[in-house]
Amino acid sequence: MVVPGESWRSFPTLMILSESSVWSFSDCVYSLRCPPSIQGKTMGAALARAAQWTAAGYGTGTLEITPLNEALLNQIIKFAEDFSTRHPQEAVVVFKEPLEWKTQLDSSAFGEGYEIDGETVKSEARDEDGQPLLLLTASNLRVRNFDQLSRLLQIAMEKKLKEAQACLEANRDPIVKILGPEYGTVEGEDKSMLHLLDKVKKVDDPETEKKMKIFILLHQLDMQLLNSSLKQISKDVRLSPAAVNNEVNLLKNFSGKGEDTVLESLEYTSDYTFSNGCRAPPWRQVHGEICYLIIKPHDTDPLCITCSTAGVFLNGGELKSKGDIDYERKSDIYKDIVTFLRERSPRFVENMAKQEYTFFKEPTYEKNYQHVEAVDAKVSGQSQNHYDHTEKNIHEKVKSSVAKSKSIEKKKLEPSVKWKNTGLSAARSAKAAKKINEEQRRSSSVSTKFKKKASCISSASVKMQSSLKWKVSSKSEEVSESSSETEEDEEQPVRHQEGNTDLPSEYWGIQKLAKYLKGGNPTATVIALCSMRDFNLAQETCQLAIRDIGCLEVLINLLDTEEIKCQIGSLKILKEISQNTLIRHAIADLGGLEIMVKILDSPDKELKCLAAETIANVARFKRARRTVRLHGGIKRLVGLLACTSVRSTGLTPSQAKDTEIARCGALALWSCSKSTKNKEAIRKAGGIPLLAEWLKSSHKSILTPVAGTLQECASEPSYRLAIRTEGMIEHLVKNLNTEHEELQMHCASAIFKCAEDKETRDLVRLHGGLLPLSTLLGNSENKQLLAAVTGAIWKCAISGENVSKFHDYKVVEVLVGLLTDQPEEVLVNIVGALGECCQEPRHRAIIRKCGGIPPLVKLLTGTNQALLVNVTKAVGACATEPENMMIIDRLDGVRLLWSLLKNPNPDVQASAAWAICPCIENAKDAGEMVRSFVGGLELIVNLLKSKNKEVLASVCAAITNIAKDKENLAVITDHGVVPLLSKLANTNDDKLRRHLAEAISHCCMWGSNRVTFGESKAVAPLVRYLKSNDPLVHRATAQALYQLSEDPSNCITMHENGVVKLLLTMVGSTDETLQEAAAGCIANIRRLALATEKAKYG
Repeated sequence: MVVPGESWRSFPTLMILSESSVWSFSDCVYSLRCPPSIQGKTMGAALARAAQWTAAGYGTGTLEITPLNEALLNQIIKFAEDFSTRHPQEAVVVFKEPLEWKTQLDSSAFGEGYEIDGETVKSEARDEDGQPLLLLTASNLRVRNFDQLSRLLQIAMEKKLKEAQACLEANRDPIVKILGPEYGTVEGEDKSMLHLLDKVKKVDDPETEKKMKIFILLHQLDMQLLNSSLKQISKDVRLSPAAVNNEVNLLKNFSGKGEDTVLESLEYTSDYTFSNGCRAPPWRQVHGEICYLIIKPHDTDPLCITCSTAGVFLNGGELKSKGDIDYERKSDIYKDIVTFLRERSPRFVENMAKQEYTFFKEPTYEKNYQHVEAVDAKVSGQSQNHYDHTEKNIHEKVKSSVAKSKSIEKKKLEPSVKWKNTGLSAARSAKAAKKINEEQRRSSSVSTKFKKKASCISSASVKMQSSLKWKVSSKSEEVSESSSETEEDEEQPVRHQEGNTDLPSEYWGIQKLAKYLKGGNPTATVIALCSMRDFNLAQETCQLAIRDIGCLEVLINLLDTEEIKCQIGSLKILKEISQNTLIRHAIADLGGLEIMVKILDSPDKELKCLAAETIANVARFKRARRTVRLHGGIKRLVGLLACTSVRSTGLTPSQAKDTEIARCGALALWSCSKSTKNKEAIRKAGGIPLLAEWLKSSHKSILTPVAGTLQECASEPSYRLAIRTEGMIEHLVKNLNTEHEELQMHCASAIFKCAEDKETRDLVRLHGGLLPLSTLLGNSENKQLLAAVTGAIWKCAISGENVSKFHDYKVVEVLVGLLTDQPEEVLVNIVGALGECCQEPRHRAIIRKCGGIPPLVKLLTGTNQALLVNVTKAVGACATEPENMMIIDRLDGVRLLWSLLKNPNPDVQASAAWAICPCIENAKDAGEMVRSFVGGLELIVNLLKSKNKEVLASVCAAITNIAKDKENLAVITDHGVVPLLSKLANTNDDKLRRHLAEAISHCCMWGSNRVTFGESKAVAPLVRYLKSNDPLVHRATAQALYQLSEDPSNCITMHENGVVKLLLTMVGSTDETLQEAAAGCIANIRRLALATEKAKYG
């Protein structure tokens, strides 16, 4: 790549690179700009796959602020900001057309160098025609060169990311605006470089030369963007030709014309196979594509898919006129063909459950995908449940059986317990169908005016069979989907009535209505529905009566008619009775969710509201949420949030109805958002900006479900980033001041999850959120609200500036008063907040004066792991004050801390070891106290065998303090502390290096430990510590080397490893301790050298 300062003679090299491997800047921006549905062949492949865009059901897609996209935008921002200082001549070149976009900046942001007239801003710098190079009118901004663009980004400060995003969205091909249309992105061969070269040769024009430099600089930016994208994309490669071929062959074994086959057919588009196993043409193989398949499912149109190294996706299909394929990606990328089909074809999933055999082995790429899922589960804080272990054991059994039979027949299919279990569900389905058929014989068909279903009950029997099979299939496929599942998801026992005489009158009343509901014409059906609503449907007896006498099946089938009144009446009843757990499961089993998702497309607003509210009730368990997603419900529900009346105060009847629709959609999304995959689906459907808009609303009814959805989704890093960048923190803080406790709880919970990031903590403070959080501590009766508020205070207290504010609001005193009689989830947050506040000395004194130390020490006897981690940190922080330490010692707190070193949780072990350090430092007779713990020294030495680096660092720090007492040092030496410390020397972790070096330094003070460290090969690795960038590591290492240099053999080892040169630079350090240690070590090495010379030469 040519740099701007070089001769133009080297330009042909650049031309070759640009034509073969370099994208144009507009390609990069275009791939960021365009949704997958409109991306063309000229787009950069890496960014097209890596950039994440919304795909809402209205308008055009917009660029999301995800971690990858933010990194790409930041690179573009840095390039533009530095352009005027690095390339001042090129920065003043006027663009062919101005870059124009809607800005969030107003005239008050501009100062020197600009003419301000009301809302209009003009730059003093002008072009040759006297036109301003920057013009702001209302919210419309026009920029005409890089110099003004650079200044604008500096003015925007924290808004620069949003400005860059808006600019790229509004200017799809910026290179055309900058240099002219002749340099635009075109399909085929890119001749823009050749055009520019010809122009330079023909005309000796400085302007053209500057344009050429700008073009080259943009190409350099291309390479940076490409490299950033490829780093992420390279992690996702998992498919190979062999894996695809194995999966295709296996699916073909289960495909055919039969009703129970998983597919009708599965065929390659090409019979020719290249030597590398690919069937894609060579010019597509360079994009990672392996082959193309035509798949005919039983329940959808034929699908044309692309199998590539990045995964499987839907392409544009076959082009009949050209006999070729439209290679454009039309869907998300899936890990394999089976996963793709599960998302596209419910019939495929259903028939998979009927098969008696499963794959004879897992594809090699499966491991990578499972690892990703495991990480997701870990982040969301959920442990693997019983089903995870069962499924894992099944896979292991299948693998072992395959290994034994591999020598006999490689491709023999082994039976899977998971698939054979479907036999049980078939028996249950038959039993359920028999029961429904009995109901069918007792009822008549609905009137012929019901166009879509002629017989409610007969179709219900079919739905019951298929839904039960679907239930078994979905349960075996996806058992760890949710990030915040609750006990409510579990089935509750069915309540059986002892006898008919015990049934209340409501039960018989509903039974009488059932015959009119089942057998009447539409008018009679509507009357029956209205009469049924007169009963108290919130009463469990009425709910179960509707289920037991077969009305539930009829209500669901009424949804699939074209009679609006019948649909509305049915949904009103279903909305009420779906509060019951048993009813929810029954609705899902009967296929009710699929019909309700379709109703979301209805033009009738009331119908959409009722469908969304009922989905919100039913989707409270995992399988229901999955069903909503698989049938396109998430995208439809997000579409319900699209409304123009967000900020309106006085609403027209039409706007009020739109707001109600949005409220119902938000309720349904709230229920669905408890699933990790649904959170991702909401984000991809464009839900984040819509939720952000509704959070600004003054309509209290919609704020609660919107805030509830956001706090559920805030467990995902991409949502936390979006909540911060979309300006939602300000409105979350604002709603803390409302009188609605549930809304306050959700807003506080969202802040709790988002305040992991420093930028968010600062925003909460800047928007005045710390005062309402402090005030809400007074509402100690509402435990859920208290848990959310204390959690938000805990995370906000990580920043020292916030702790100072909390001191002014007397938060520490209130938190100490809440340490008793609280549930564990509240105590975890309270103690966590106190632990952060205790980092300031004045708060440690406040806790002592308020009597907070005894309840903290008492909590050390608990079993909650998260609580133990926080309480050990708080006690350790308090122990840094001698007066506090006296109270902790009197309450036997140190012994309790020491006993926690036996806890199997490494986080608890590490936190306890860190807390022990200040206890030993500030205890009056620390040596005797430590020796009084029977087996305590042996226990802490044995923890040096841990694999957890945090545990090792904390234990080394504790040993440093223990070794200050000679008797204790002698005891731990006998327990083998020296060889264990030596084994840790080859570490790259600076935190561990520092505390390890300090421990070695203090352990050298006993007997022949110096010699033993040298024999254990601990000296040479310590020398390498001096190359670290951490000055604290330098100090600790220099002290350790000084102590070790007292042994002549160690001096020789140090000298051989080049320690003198490293220490010489540290002798000039401003740290006196480091100076003395470095000089002392060099002196010892020099003395040994002089003694050797004297002995040798006399």
